Amino acid sequence: MNASNSESAYRQIPAVDQLLLRTAIASWVECTSREFVVSEIQTLLDQVRDRIRSAEPGYDIDLRPEYLESVIIENIKNRLRPRLRTVVNASGVILHTNLGRAPLSKQAQDSLSAHSAHYTNLEYDIDAGKRSHRDKLIEPMLQEVLGCEAATVVNNNAAAVFMILNTLGAGKEVIVSRGELVEIGGSFRIPDIMSRSGAILREVGTTNKTRVQDYQDAIGSDTAMLLRVHPSNFRMRGFTERPELGEIAALARSAGLALVEDIGSGCLHDLRPYGIPGEPVVYDSLTAGVDLICFSGDKLLGGPQAGIIAGARKFIDPIRRNPLMRTYRVDKLIYGALEATLDSYRRGRADSEIPIVRMIAMTSGKIKERTRRFLRRLRSRLPEGTRAGLSEGYSVVGGGSCPDCHLATALITIVSDSVSSNTIESRLRLQDPTIVVRQEEDRVLVDLRTVFPDQEIILIEGIMRAVGGSTTLIPGSQPLTPESDQ
Repeated sequence: MNASNSESAYRQIPAVDQLLLRTAIASWVECTSREFVVSEIQTLLDQVRDRIRSAEPGYDIDLRPEYLESVIIENIKNRLRPRLRTVVNASGVILHTNLGRAPLSKQAQDSLSAHSAHYTNLEYDIDAGKRSHRDKLIEPMLQEVLGCEAATVVNNNAAAVFMILNTLGAGKEVIVSRGELVEIGGSFRIPDIMSRSGAILREVGTTNKTRVQDYQDAIGSDTAMLLRVHPSNFRMRGFTERPELGEIAALARSAGLALVEDIGSGCLHDLRPYGIPGEPVVYDSLTAGVDLICFSGDKLLGGPQAGIIAGARKFIDPIRRNPLMRTYRVDKLIYGALEATLDSYRRGRADSEIPIVRMIAMTSGKIKERTRRFLRRLRSRLPEGTRAGLSEGYSVVGGGSCPDCHLATALITIVSDSVSSNTIESRLRLQDPTIVVRQEEDRVLVDLRTVFPDQEIILIEGIMRAVGGSTTLIPGSQPLTPESDQ
């Protein structure tokens, strides 16, 4: 753009006050502030000046006030859109780590709402009228549900492992099988966390075989504990051997040592009836003689992110007194959501109230029935050249839990003659709310197992936008009620 054209373009740039008078922009002043909107206008006008300055000869820049108004409005919307957003998980991965793992139950949500708006008795003993310890709020519930003597809560299971090792094993040896020196997501490695805690790693056995005798031979005057780690995200098969938990517990007792087990996913519900074997149940570990267990709150437990440490009081109390405990403690919202989640187990209502348990428990017959109903609604809306079908497939638990376990499911397959599966996936992902699906052989796959019933209409509309069809609501349509899909 030559100098004379540039001068002409600069003169055409609307003034800030002129843009503020436009109806749509003025409405945003009312619901935000004048300063906020003026800043957005000035930012855009600075960008316009930069483009005029660097534009090639003959390059046309749209300076119409109505166009600039539309850009400013879109910029304001993007600025105000929360970074943390609701996502429709149609992938069939139940504990999707990238999508926040376990969605909370209605009871836990109600607890968050109630406790976030007002003061609480987080560290106040109402009966005595004096300061108390926050753990006392949740410990009775953990004692009842887990059958443990004492318990405490930190902000995740990695912190739980660290606190146990730092409190009970710093400067001493901790014996672990070589086959259990695992790495989980985010490059969290047992040897690394042990080193940071101050404990000294003593490896025993081999990668594929460890016997009780290996533990016994390694015990010495510097031994602090025996540590057993559940390999949550992988399985070893073939020529392998691992002692039963009761055998290691008996050895620990005879040697006067603590036996600690990192269970990982925190399963309180026996998953074998749903076709998921090999996932240890918290209660079984404690009854087998483990002194301390730790596990996540936001995996198979189905609650908020937390690390739960439970077991003998003589080990819990020193952990609670560790000065580092303050750096890993949780707030009132986590306590409230965790208590509500545990209460569902106490009342025997986990199957119906906790979303991830309900998703795991959903039979292939139920999911197929729901999928067929959904398909009938979807097909009536699809444009010509787009097909939706039903095929058999598998859902997975995810979140580093239950590896190699697949839950039979019914998948919706979407194929378009004019839009590639990559484009459909991208359009679904970039919508608001985001819709996450799977792709396979140029097909988009939708698994309703992880879609909440009240999200079905959102999913239908999202698919229609992605394949280029109508985005209007189905007249008189209603999402399926949760009760119809139990």
